[in-house]
Amino acid sequence: MKWLPILKECSCKIRRAILPLFGTNEASKEFGVGAGGDTIKEIDLAAENALIQTLQNHKVSCTLISEEAGIKEIGSKPKSFYLTVDPLDGTTNAIRGLPFIATSIAVSKTLNLKDVEIALVYDLIYNVTYTAERHKGTLRNGEKVKPSPTTSLEDAVMGIDFNTLKIEELLTRLTPLLQKTKHLRHFGANALELCYVADGTIDTFIDIRGKLRVTDIAAAYLILREAGGIMVTPEGTEINVPLDPAQRVSFIATANTTLYENIRARLTEH
Repeated sequence: MKWLPILKECSCKIRRAILPLFGTNEASKEFGVGAGGDTIKEIDLAAENALIQTLQNHKVSCTLISEEAGIKEIGSKPKSFYLTVDPLDGTTNAIRGLPFIATSIAVSKTLNLKDVEIALVYDLIYNVTYTAERHKGTLRNGEKVKPSPTTSLEDAVMGIDFNTLKIEELLTRLTPLLQKTKHLRHFGANALELCYVADGTIDTFIDIRGKLRVTDIAAAYLILREAGGIMVTPEGTEINVPLDPAQRVSFIATANTTLYENIRARLTEH
């Protein structure tokens, strides 16, 4: 199966479907709750429908694992491949017209994150495609990329997801780290933000809330690791989780091992 051309076509069809809704009132129309637990919006449905239609047009057989649709079998041999997808990563940004949204698609032959073999994350606004195949490195618009060499916490541009109602608890855990950093960012589409670590745009991205779904990061996980970056649990172990719409993850993603160790040293002070 030549997956990458199909995934690229999927992402282009999704872009065509959602851009007319981008930043409009129609985008936020609600359609119940998805498999991941969030409210499904009109713009989410448009993205997912474009994805499924493209797969069906190619007569692909796979099991789709999606934040909105849950688990959906497509074709005559759905157990042949598993596609873990977030057709629209950054729904709130898309509704508000903030230009940081992406499509995320990961291909595997098992239902485990560590077995993802092919991945694509597509910047839906700026038309930038990140792809990775196991043992073949990571490409950004066809050119190989690698993470930054930054190792200092003071110099690192650091993404941290603070989106939680338990903000006091989170800040308590993060305070020793925040005291050593000067360049904090969070853009609101986690798959794309992880790709920014992969290509050296930022140096690290941290999410220790335990809220983020595996569908959001399955593709970016392979993209970052194939680029040479680090992505592990907050305790430093491999992220070995099932590919399930309800599965949540926490992680530290960094450009290199030295930066990771510096981050861990500060977090363990708490």
